[in-house]
Amino acid sequence: MQNRAEVVENNLLHAMASGELPQPALSISLQQAGVTGTELVDLFESQLMSRLLDIRSRILQARGESFYTIGSAGHEGNAAIAKALRYTDMAFLHYRSGAFMIQRSKQLPGQTPLYDMLLSFAASSEDPISGGRHKVLGSKALFVPPQTSTIASHLPKAVGAAFSIPLSRRLGLDAEMPQDSVVVCNFGDASANHSTAQGAINSAAWAAYQGSPLPLVLVCEDNGIGISTATPRGWIHAAFSSRPGLHYLSCDGLNLLDTYRVAKQAVDIARQRCQPVFLHVRMVRLMGHAGSDAEIAYRTRADIEFTESQDPLLTSARLIIDNGLLRGDQLCDLYRSLAERIERVSEQAITRPKLTTPEQVIASLSPQKEPQPLPEALLVDERKELFKRDRTLMAKPQPMGKLINWTLAELMAQRSNMVVCGEDVGSKGGVYHVTSGLLQKFGPARVINTLLDEQSILGLAIGLAHNGFLSIPEIQFLAYVHNAEDQIRGEAATLPFFSNGQYSNPMVIRIAGLGYQKGFGGHFHNDNSLAVFRDVPGLVIACPSNGADASEMLRTATAFAWEQKRVVIFIEPIALYMTRDLHEEGDGLWSNEYRAPGESETIDVGQFGVYGEGTQLCILTYGNGYYLTRQAGKVLQAQGIELRIIDLRWLAPLDEEGIAQAIAPCEHLLIVDECRQTGSISEALVTLVHERLNEPPKLARLTGNDCFIPLAGAATSGLPKKQQIVQASLALLGEKYAVEEGNQPEALHAESGNEVKR
Repeated sequence: MQNRAEVVENNLLHAMASGELPQPALSISLQQAGVTGTELVDLFESQLMSRLLDIRSRILQARGESFYTIGSAGHEGNAAIAKALRYTDMAFLHYRSGAFMIQRSKQLPGQTPLYDMLLSFAASSEDPISGGRHKVLGSKALFVPPQTSTIASHLPKAVGAAFSIPLSRRLGLDAEMPQDSVVVCNFGDASANHSTAQGAINSAAWAAYQGSPLPLVLVCEDNGIGISTATPRGWIHAAFSSRPGLHYLSCDGLNLLDTYRVAKQAVDIARQRCQPVFLHVRMVRLMGHAGSDAEIAYRTRADIEFTESQDPLLTSARLIIDNGLLRGDQLCDLYRSLAERIERVSEQAITRPKLTTPEQVIASLSPQKEPQPLPEALLVDERKELFKRDRTLMAKPQPMGKLINWTLAELMAQRSNMVVCGEDVGSKGGVYHVTSGLLQKFGPARVINTLLDEQSILGLAIGLAHNGFLSIPEIQFLAYVHNAEDQIRGEAATLPFFSNGQYSNPMVIRIAGLGYQKGFGGHFHNDNSLAVFRDVPGLVIACPSNGADASEMLRTATAFAWEQKRVVIFIEPIALYMTRDLHEEGDGLWSNEYRAPGESETIDVGQFGVYGEGTQLCILTYGNGYYLTRQAGKVLQAQGIELRIIDLRWLAPLDEEGIAQAIAPCEHLLIVDECRQTGSISEALVTLVHERLNEPPKLARLTGNDCFIPLAGAATSGLPKKQQIVQASLALLGEKYAVEEGNQPEALHAESGNEVKR
């Protein structure tokens, strides 16, 4: 029994040979479309190549030689969209964009798209984009960042990349893309319903409505079905044709001439007017969703056959014959010659090496780049000018929030490509005023107030990074990350992996988080879980406990993100933003002077801090836990306990060997982790101790409860407290020390954003 791929192939060959080809729904001449006869045949060749690659992939899969069969059959009209663009116009592609990729490759000499894509099908380590890690459409030379099975997750960064083009021009920066480029983003009709797509399209319209230049073409390839779920007829037009700020155009994706004509209009609007366009392209899906998809389970045979009768290659063949360019038999000869060529190339591709070791697979997660010189330090006069309104404050020790603010200002003054973005980061200066004054110093082009959508904020940052910016996005609260975690996990962090280190999106994501704060309350403003980051390969996680560390760690994070092209998560403990004192009011022990770069020791990624040299008890902690442990430490030391306190500072990567060596001399170890008992880093630390040390110290851990954080006075009830640290330490030591009176837990000093005291 023939499978549907064979039916589609035989139908095409028979129709071309017999001349029984459908009339195009629209009658458009070559001249009206702006296409020559030679160009039309060239587009058809790209369509045939894409189709034959799909068929070949299924043949190879049956032999165990190919590992991906989601193809482009029915969507080959996107070759005409590729032709309407320049190869330097960055393209975030749908997985059915094979013909687009082939057509684009023809614009740059020396490309070998057939061999490259077959290497990808075969998961060869010589695949030039992913190095055998996945079948992706991508190319550094062709400005196509790789995508896997995209379900709209690429739209937010496409918006960000488009936004970056006029921004780089405005700032006079040397960017990755030419300054008159546009960005194109392809996706399906089913994906258009995804919240990520809706948010990205809304973000584009929101920006354009306010006059922000945005050279973007959003291409919805509408084949009417998402795997087995039909898209309601007329839905895409109804949903997107009247969106404010968005130009809506539509074309018949079965007709190369109509597709090219309308795509050219879309690109011209985006390029010349710097406005976003929604290009709605009618297409069909042939041969099922993938090779394993039995369409007959959810579609009638008549429906399947009707769809096959709309094969876009049939219409393309009719256009070529009607315009007297080639005869039907010549088209058949072209088909067979290409099929033979692809078969020969495929037999070579499947013999090429594969990834065989974990080390080979992991290598691209942390691409080591050549060290780059640090930006020139500001001259004395430049620093005076930058901080002229802060001179009085800078003469006195300040809490963490203010030191982060000044560090951001100095970094932005040093790095002209550094951009801060997020909700309320402008005039308000953020919920906790940590970005206060940056707008006045650097202007709205570099301190970008965004709409309320974390997916769009992170997408903007990823897109900016694609075009040579160092992005510093801010997420207001840790709990809000969950609205957009796939932008970190599925897009930002995976990009080096799926591009074999060729593409990256360096950024430092600042997130206000953890518990203990006053004023704002409840779970959404106090979130004590970092598990969402800890299992993302390649991610760096910083969590300073005091202002001096925060300043140095932020400098390290930005340098590391830029030099190593990495994504860094910078967790800022909200409750410590405005904390000045440690043991008693007015002692100022948690305040620090602001030091310019080079005036204090740097803190490298993974470098932890050690307070005390005692070996009787070691307390391993971070963030608010370090602050509370220092309070508890005064009580413990007063009773003669020889104490050592380790502040992790960086939660990923951990300096496992260094931590083990610091713990090794100690008799007892208490791990204090303000995050939840389940899924917290304390679990990893316990494992580290037992795996690294032959004779580990007697160990206990004190963590937060496995619970969300409530409102009001109960907010800290499930979190570690100073007195609990003292008690847990004494219980671990097994000594009968008396707890001094008056050493009850003290609340940390953080107020709500509207009540922060200066």
